[in-house]
Amino acid sequence: MDPNTTLLLVGHGSRNREGNQEILRFAAQWRERHPEWRIEVCFIEHAEVLLDEGLDRAARGASRVLTIPLILNAAGHVKMELPAALGRARERHPKVQFHVTRHLGMGREIFAVLQSQLDRLMKSLAVPAPENTGVILLGRGSSDAGANGELARMARWIFEAHEHELVDIAFTGITWPRLETVVQRQVKLGMMQICIIPVYLFTGVLMDRIKAQVERLQRQYPQVAFAQAGHFGFDPLIFDLLDARVAGQEPGEGSLLECDGCKYRLAAEDEHRHDHSHTATHGHEHGHSGCGHQHGGKHDHDHGHGHFHGHNHSHDHHSHG
Repeated sequence: MDPNTTLLLVGHGSRNREGNQEILRFAAQWRERHPEWRIEVCFIEHAEVLLDEGLDRAARGASRVLTIPLILNAAGHVKMELPAALGRARERHPKVQFHVTRHLGMGREIFAVLQSQLDRLMKSLAVPAPENTGVILLGRGSSDAGANGELARMARWIFEAHEHELVDIAFTGITWPRLETVVQRQVKLGMMQICIIPVYLFTGVLMDRIKAQVERLQRQYPQVAFAQAGHFGFDPLIFDLLDARVAGQEPGEGSLLECDGCKYRLAAEDEHRHDHSHTATHGHEHGHSGCGHQHGGKHDHDHGHGHFHGHNHSHDHHSHG
């Protein structure tokens, strides 16, 4: 790493002070892994140090700033607010180069984290039988269909890799279906146990809300055993993913995409087309639509997965955590 480069972690920000404190602790642990790196932190909202100030701090004494969105889904924040802030920073600091990596995304690393979460939940159940245990990936929710689609891809990969009859998605806000609706559906379809996996990096208002929702569902369905995972931002694989983002943005290197290094791509590169869309953020920010690979399917029969409802509502670009 060039000693004149500053790494700027950009968190979402939460009204829950503990959520922001967790991101600061996360940054401290990342510094311990790389004591020679200069790592700064800022937030998009609900915090003292927001984007403009964070970029100014990162630019002090640096010739290059590498901005890393510590965010799972690329919705309005990553696609609009961050590029706008970078544009303003370039005007204020014309001698500093500002670059941005991809957001964390929903690739193989996050898939591995979700699999680990599911494995722990199954071990916590008295009867760890996947055939009557439903799985629900619970996301934040966005008015950006692509961001919601990333969660659907993770659900499909979980289904392909495990023996669960039902793997569904739900959202805490903005879009549908909501958690209560999906739980009701899974219970009607005979699930006696339900594993709920919040796809959240850090704690916040929404994590508190999810805990209360699950407690209500347990009272509503006393015959069903519920197992809920927590947020997973401190998983070692998240640090590994950030290391890879930095390595992929070293001078002379290309951006690291979700499919780079995937064994299915390497084995059948000529058979698959990868659709990389670009947004103008000084260099390229790659928005990957997902690998068209079949990851270890164990099922040779059809299941009714992915119940989507076509609501036409006008909402904000994000829900607040």
